[in-house]
Amino acid sequence: MIRSFAWIDVLFLVSALRWTLALTAAACVGGGLIGAIVALLRFSRLAPLALLGAMYTQLVQGTPLLVWIFGLYFGLAIFGFPVDAWTAAVAALSVYAGAFLGEIWRGALAAIPKTQWEAGASLGLGFGHQLRYVIAPQALRIATPPTVGFLVQLIKDTSLASTIGFVELTREGQTTTAATFQPFAVYLTVAALYFVLCFPLTEWSRRLERRLHGAR
Repeated sequence: MIRSFAWIDVLFLVSALRWTLALTAAACVGGGLIGAIVALLRFSRLAPLALLGAMYTQLVQGTPLLVWIFGLYFGLAIFGFPVDAWTAAVAALSVYAGAFLGEIWRGALAAIPKTQWEAGASLGLGFGHQLRYVIAPQALRIATPPTVGFLVQLIKDTSLASTIGFVELTREGQTTTAATFQPFAVYLTVAALYFVLCFPLTEWSRRLERRLHGAR
């Protein structure tokens, strides 16, 4: 039965935001862990480890996120390891985010002048201690704005989880459209809710960039 798009539908869409946020948070944690490992591999002085990190980055960045979602959700089931939509979406987004965050953080580490490493070495610090006490605090200032900016992209990327039936904001929008046959009103509301999530983060990223750039 077709019905009109009403306030109750808006409330359903707002309620679905919690799953968008939960998916983003889980992907941030998983992607952050993978990204830290990738960044350290890319920055390693051991050529095999650096090559491994580079291969992972190129493979993931050169593959659509949708392929990873489908591959984990449908592909693992073929080999006898079925996973639910939540697990597949979190895993795919974490793998995807890890490659991009790893590259962002590697770039931040590489941006620190070589003289800072030399200064740490002159104090008798080993590579690990140089990285921890001298390089990482400075790299953090450089990496923070683009990391927040990538978070905005990750929020929007969670919409692809709808393709495997995970009910987040976009999937709820599809369900509401099927019930009301008013796609313009529904997806305008969906777009507005994504904007409400992403715009503050975008502004925060810009402010961080201005503030941290001016503090150098």
